[in-house]
Amino acid sequence: MKRTNSILLGILLISFAARGQGDSLSRYLEAAARNSPGIQAAFHAYEASLQRAPQMGALEDPRLDIGFFLQPMELVDGRQIAQFQFMQMFPWFGTRKAARTEAQQMAKMAWEQFRETRDNLFFEVSAQWYALCRLQQQLVNGRQQREWLAQLENLAIHRFSSGISAPGGASTGSRETATAGNPSTASAGAMAGMGGGATATAPPPAADGMGSGNMAGGMTGAPSGSMVDVLRIRLEMAEAENTVESLCSEIAAAKARFNALLNRPVSAAVVLPDTLRRDGDVPDMETVVQRLAEQNPMLGMLREESLAWTAREEMTRRMGYPMFGIGLQYMLIGRTPAAAPAVPVNGGMNAAAAPSAMNGMNGKDMAMPMISLTLPLYRDKYRAAQRENRYRRQAVQAQYAETLNRLEADARQEKHFLDEAARKIILYRRQTQLVQSTHELLLREFAAGKVDLGAVIQVQRQLSDYRQKEVEAVAAFNTRAAAIRKMISTIQNQEQ
Repeated sequence: MKRTNSILLGILLISFAARGQGDSLSRYLEAAARNSPGIQAAFHAYEASLQRAPQMGALEDPRLDIGFFLQPMELVDGRQIAQFQFMQMFPWFGTRKAARTEAQQMAKMAWEQFRETRDNLFFEVSAQWYALCRLQQQLVNGRQQREWLAQLENLAIHRFSSGISAPGGASTGSRETATAGNPSTASAGAMAGMGGGATATAPPPAADGMGSGNMAGGMTGAPSGSMVDVLRIRLEMAEAENTVESLCSEIAAAKARFNALLNRPVSAAVVLPDTLRRDGDVPDMETVVQRLAEQNPMLGMLREESLAWTAREEMTRRMGYPMFGIGLQYMLIGRTPAAAPAVPVNGGMNAAAAPSAMNGMNGKDMAMPMISLTLPLYRDKYRAAQRENRYRRQAVQAQYAETLNRLEADARQEKHFLDEAARKIILYRRQTQLVQSTHELLLREFAAGKVDLGAVIQVQRQLSDYRQKEVEAVAAFNTRAAAIRKMISTIQNQEQ
């Protein structure tokens, strides 16, 4: 039976691995099932519960009484040396069967507990896996953001060195006019720069690279797209670098947690996919409600417990009937010394001659069959035991109904979160596409000096934010889908 159970566990693991939620995740789930101490403890508890059925269905041990006489007891025709008594008790008909049924139902409860432990572990591993994929994708986006800022910095430096000004700032060709002391001429030069008109040849910049005018506005002669833009980009790069480092630290902690679930060293390598994809294997709500009562391990455990209390109630009722036993009593008898010869008295036998008539029984052992019967006269304890079992069964049935209602409500709540995540995925993808187009357009206009750096950075932040939200929505969707599959235990469905 133990080998059969081990084979059964292997079939469960292989069937789940073949189901496939991504090759890497399937392998990690199988590793978790093989290495997890919690699953091993639950399975060993199930194997232990299987051994109770032979114990509950066995007869009581027979009783053997042996007695020796220190001095043989004189009998009519011999001397009793010892006495042996053997007795086997039998419960009322059907009691052993009810006890075996209860033990079998308790073993099924342990099996459902094993399934619950296994499904909980698989859900934790899946949820941690999706969290790792989310962090990994966010790290990729953060590094892309850092690379983009580096390219933007080069573009800003090129703008500054080539003398292209942003809107509202004077071109390098109008800088000489602005420094002549005529504010209106400087404004006219700035408008000419925004309109894209020709400008005069600009003098070389000052030694500090910033010009002699105001850095922020460029209204006193310095171009608006000057070194200020480069410094702003470097501030954004510092923030992006800090985000990347924070994500790396968070990923390391998440990998340690993931390895702990697999009972592996915390420093073991974890292979993650390049992209996080949406899980398409999600059952509809009608299927979830239909399979919930049939396949949920918690409900199955309560169902088996109710049947166990029913069997126990039947066993208690039959224990209130008499028990009977069959036995044998054996008496070891030795021979007595030879009797005195008979002396006729008045034509008859004297008293000493009487035992000689039974000399054929002298020293012969005696065997006596026996029947024993218990009389359960005190009925209150049996009636109380039956009422106790009945109330416990009713309590379990009420708990089953309450758990079923709660699970159905939780399933519908999870379905709501699942649909909400699906809508967010569509929304964020659409917004990402729109912002991506806007971002590309603004980059061209920024290179031409038609927009300032603030607009470009703002759109870039929106693009990065939408990408992050899309990844979070996909991870949330996959986690909710795994929670729904756990509730209906689709592993059990694959086994069937």
